[in-house]
Amino acid sequence: MSVRLSLRDQHYEVRAGMTVRDALRQVGLQPEAVLATRQGELLTDDEILREGDEIRLVAVISGGGPDARRAVR
Repeated sequence: MSVRLSLRDQHYEVRAGMTVRDALRQVGLQPEAVLATRQGELLTDDEILREGDEIRLVAVISGGGPDARRAVR
């Protein structure tokens, strides 16, 4: 059995037993760019994925450079 990762409308299948970090890299995502949750619980990058897991990924958005104030005016 495998693990399903979902980010917005994209879905990926990876094998169970790998870490969140390794699974993200395998599907071409940067671990720093997303947060992984299982049943609403935030997972760390070294969490081992279990068979049948449904992992929801949430994109991390950052900003606030010198032009940030100008962008919201």
